[in-house]
Amino acid sequence: MDLHAYIQSVGERARSASRLMARAETGAKNRALTAIAEALLQSRECLLEANAQDADHAQRRGQDAAFVDRLTLTTQSVQAMADGLREIAALPDPVGEISGLASRPSGIRVGRMRVPLGVIGIIYESRPNVTADAAGLCLKAGNAAILRGGSESLRSNQAIAACVRQGLRAGGLPEDAVQLVETEDRAAVGELIAMKQYVDVIIPRGGKSLIERISNEAKIPVIKHLDGVCHVYIDDAADLDKAIPIADNAKTQRYGTCNTLETLLVARAIAPRALPPLCAIYRDKGVELRGDSEARTLVPFMQAAQESDWYAEYLAPILAVRVVAGLDEAIAHIARYGSQHTDAIVTENYSHALRFLREVDSSSVMVNASTRFADGFEYGLGAEIGISTDKLHARGPVGLEGLTSQKFIVLGDGHVRT
Repeated sequence: MDLHAYIQSVGERARSASRLMARAETGAKNRALTAIAEALLQSRECLLEANAQDADHAQRRGQDAAFVDRLTLTTQSVQAMADGLREIAALPDPVGEISGLASRPSGIRVGRMRVPLGVIGIIYESRPNVTADAAGLCLKAGNAAILRGGSESLRSNQAIAACVRQGLRAGGLPEDAVQLVETEDRAAVGELIAMKQYVDVIIPRGGKSLIERISNEAKIPVIKHLDGVCHVYIDDAADLDKAIPIADNAKTQRYGTCNTLETLLVARAIAPRALPPLCAIYRDKGVELRGDSEARTLVPFMQAAQESDWYAEYLAPILAVRVVAGLDEAIAHIARYGSQHTDAIVTENYSHALRFLREVDSSSVMVNASTRFADGFEYGLGAEIGISTDKLHARGPVGLEGLTSQKFIVLGDGHVRT
């Protein structure tokens, strides 16, 4: 295969399809989404068979259990993909929405219209459900998508992509609106992220090394986050009946997600009452605790934290714990060590809560809630294509609106400028 020519052809077809998608009616997009969902369910056995081959191949290549778990589809996960597509179909269509239309002294009316981004390249690793999720979100937002999944899940992705094409045909939409890069050659990623004449945005989903590579090498704008070093700060004015369940849930509800708590900060005045019972819960759940000297004085079974622990995204049952003087020190710690992903305060002090909301510079900032809520579905976006810690265009969970942009529109009636 001439890889360069192949990726160029994919890009050309995606660009042509994007122009058709930009004018696609909401009904057609929703019919396609519903048809994809039905195709997935009808093809469930074929999907699971293809996925079993991928999982067996991964095991024979020595991949660990966690990797194989991320790769594996089940009857329930196929149902979840279908349900997710139906949920996207039920969401309002953002494309064509006009906002801020106002008359100017000249007589013209000026507003903004929401429009698709165009062609979106999505590069992801082992989770094959991303193929359905990404296709659905890009489709509803009026974009064309080029999907490059991990080589280890190629058979699964091909089977899902066949269902997507079937649904696009049912909706009367171009099949090239969603294309899967069907090669295991890793050089395809380098070709895709340099194809700025055809691709408008790149979205990487996967581990830090993948996202760093894409961010450093792409010649196209990238929507991404690198780390999820999330904090919960238990303020000296916290209600411990709220603080302990929040800090427990933020860490132990799931360990391997980017919105999981990685560093717990506790105000000195409340630490003697908060840390012993909370850390007992962590210990019973098998969480390894790494604390500063003050925290270890209160919880002797805690290990000593190193400087590197304050920067760490563990994605594992490990938690860094630090006692701070109060709100100012907590905010300073987050500014120094955080990744601008998700941070929360537990407090009954309104002024402290407001300062935390204003001064913590993260894509999601919370008061009296678990960081695990930082998710497109929980935010009412229906679904998300990823989390962005960038400050331009999209920030936080990226849903339909994040896959669109706005352009100015001007309405006149023969007006000329004098």
